[in-house]
Amino acid sequence: MENSLFGLTEDQIAEFGLTFGVGAFILFMLFIVLNLARESKAGKFGTFVLFLVLSFGMLGFIAKNVIQWFIHL
Repeated sequence: MENSLFGLTEDQIAEFGLTFGVGAFILFMLFIVLNLARESKAGKFGTFVLFLVLSFGMLGFIAKNVIQWFIHL
């Protein structure tokens, strides 16, 4: 059990943090975009555009995880 924390290796801790930590930040950023749309009174189309543009970068992270999941099947 050398080089481990609570019985987990460094690789396992890093994978857990990357998957759930970044996922939590993505949910928080979506909440921020929703709050921005509400405060600016953007309407339905404006809210759609805000989510499309400001959330587009998150799509790459999600796509990477989905592709990795399919490869490991």
